[in-house]
Amino acid sequence: MRVKRCLSFDDILLVPKFSEIISRKEIDLSSSLDENIKTFLPIISSPMDTVTESDMAVSLDSMGCLGILHRYNDIRSQVKLVSDAVEKGATNTGAAIGVSGDYTERALALVDAGVKILCVDVAHGHHALMRNALNTLRNSLGTKVHIMAGNVATKIGYEDLCRWGADSVRVGIGGGSICSTRIQTGHGVPTFQSILDCSESTFAGDFPIIADGGIKNSGDAVKALAAGADYVMLGSLLSGTEESPGIKIERSGSIFKEYRGMASSRAQMNWRGNVASQEGVAALVQYKGPVRDVIGSLEAGLRSGLSYSGCTDIVSFQSSAEMIEQTSSGISESNTHVFSRGIKF
Repeated sequence: MRVKRCLSFDDILLVPKFSEIISRKEIDLSSSLDENIKTFLPIISSPMDTVTESDMAVSLDSMGCLGILHRYNDIRSQVKLVSDAVEKGATNTGAAIGVSGDYTERALALVDAGVKILCVDVAHGHHALMRNALNTLRNSLGTKVHIMAGNVATKIGYEDLCRWGADSVRVGIGGGSICSTRIQTGHGVPTFQSILDCSESTFAGDFPIIADGGIKNSGDAVKALAAGADYVMLGSLLSGTEESPGIKIERSGSIFKEYRGMASSRAQMNWRGNVASQEGVAALVQYKGPVRDVIGSLEAGLRSGLSYSGCTDIVSFQSSAEMIEQTSSGISESNTHVFSRGIKF
């Protein structure tokens, strides 16, 4: 068996290029899911119950991003989240559904409530149940709603979901900070490599790629866009904010909020009352304040990233970005390393 070499975000760097950009305000970071859904920033929140409910969706929409409301509740509760977001003025609202059980009824109710994006949300999206669900949804809804589907890790998985009826595809399996799929199952592909592979498809460009999992900072988001992603989906970076669901917890003088994988035992017990395959963990993350501050920092990093390549928009950036692979010594050099010789303030 031939073993393919795969790259992760930390394995590569983008080569700085000549730039004529005087101000980073010149940079256009907008992206589109389709001709009707365009965002100011290429950022989407993950449909997790400790990341996205109505407060997060509304705040992200106000900043030109997109929130996907989680599906770990009954239909009535999820519809209320949608209604709350739409009444508070969110123009682009997304909501997740599964591929079995009440997903058709749920989808119809969400669309009636004002959802513009349905996210067919399963851990392993390259599956017969996904094919059946996409076929059913298209027959029921036609083209009046954008269907995002995933997750997949391969080019053929991406292409199959496009053929089956998805308008956009979430790419990445096992890379999330609270995901243990690769440890539990031995399966997965580094998210950066998955994006590279999918971006080589003839479907790329017509069917947006959403990089999902393993994005730890704005630099990783820049690399994901360079590799061919149209959007980045964020979980841990948005967790612990004022708008993320959950109560604040004080421990040893610091404030935290819960962040958990939806395949963690804690999450499974909460939303379905039993634990199947445990492919995630739960943790407390430091409270970060308003999500606006997090998005502002990410936006600044994205603008700086494109300016280093001399590009004023994502499309030109993708066509001209030059990547190099760095060694383990390079990775060490790339990280801040003064703390090995000094004391952190």
